[in-house]
Amino acid sequence: MLTIRREEPDDAEAVARVHVHGWQAGYAGFMPDEVLGRLNVAAWAQRRRDVGTADPEHPFTTLLGEVDGLVVGFTTFGPYRRNQDRDDLDPAVGEVLALYVEPAFWGDGTAAALLDAARAGLSERGWTGYRLWVLADNRRARRFCERAGLSPDGEQSTYQVPLAGGGSPVGLVELRYAGRLDD
Repeated sequence: MLTIRREEPDDAEAVARVHVHGWQAGYAGFMPDEVLGRLNVAAWAQRRRDVGTADPEHPFTTLLGEVDGLVVGFTTFGPYRRNQDRDDLDPAVGEVLALYVEPAFWGDGTAAALLDAARAGLSERGWTGYRLWVLADNRRARRFCERAGLSPDGEQSTYQVPLAGGGSPVGLVELRYAGRLDD
């Protein structure tokens, strides 16, 4: 049975594991293999600790999905980041910054439950609308968003993926989706 709870400082490694596995499985085929192959759970966990994602005063909230005490997914939400900049927040609209699930749990309702929890958290903060960014080539995620009632709103961005050895970054198109919380 899935339980959802708020991230705590000791969860950084488990969240990073889900994040890395989600990238490796979900972005295979359009994210460069070299990038997916060098992802490092320990480094991503340290970055979470450095950013303080579990701090109750942090502007973004991360909720974890657990099954039998194992973290199998997470979502992060908060105020909308103008130009995807964590230092330029728009208090008028919410955002789901991340939603990742261990591939073994794809399609079992974990992602939907986490998105529902994020929407409830955004609504509790008073927002009536929210946004999220999805890589254009991530058809699985786009279908999930559309089934959840989100729609592309016409905004696009390019996510620059750095390559090892100082090579030119690879630009991946992102689409912004938007939804209502007051429906």
